[in-house]
Amino acid sequence: MTDRTITDADAPRPLPGGGKPASGPGRLLTAVLGDLRAVDGALYAAVAATPTPTLDRTLRHLSHAADHSKISFGIAATLALGGKRPRRAALVGVGAIAVASASANLLGKRLVRRARPDREAARVTVDRHVRMPTSASFPSGHTASAVAFATAVGVVLPPAAVPLGALASAVGYSRIHTGVHYPGDVAAGAVLGIASAAAALAAAAATPSARTQALLTAARSWPRISIGSAGR
Repeated sequence: MTDRTITDADAPRPLPGGGKPASGPGRLLTAVLGDLRAVDGALYAAVAATPTPTLDRTLRHLSHAADHSKISFGIAATLALGGKRPRRAALVGVGAIAVASASANLLGKRLVRRARPDREAARVTVDRHVRMPTSASFPSGHTASAVAFATAVGVVLPPAAVPLGALASAVGYSRIHTGVHYPGDVAAGAVLGIASAAAALAAAAATPSARTQALLTAARSWPRISIGSAGR
């Protein structure tokens, strides 16, 4: 197995400028992106080639449970049964998920359109397999939503920050482990999740009525913007 069998670094791409080689900054950028794709593919290959029979089933189940942000919504429902601060944390967390899902699925994936990894060529063991999504690979929507929820809730409810952060990290890694995302997709999803949480927290810092209305609107729009989120 070689990196060439599992990365998209070697896919033919038209040269800029009507077929003329890029020069200066353009050439440097192309070279840097090529190197990053090579590293991304090498990391993916390393995970695929490392036998982890004890972890395989657990991470497969975790990856599946994170579809449609089911884990985060379950935690939000539990928090909503608590006092004022946990309920606020749940509301801001759900708003952050809505922002992250829309950004990943309606913007990121449509703009970048990165192909999914070739899981069969990488020989990812069947024990790890979840359904291979049909959507673009970049960024990881599962990771974006999990990190957005963990970050937003952790800011409002600090005791929850560490366990939710660990859970979000596990969800992100599970997407690499099951072979449906490159590490770079997950890293980008994490960055997007943090930005989405910041946006939700900024909305929550508005006047109480405006804050509540904004986040409730985001939460109500969740079923519409999460179309295809099972394929994140």
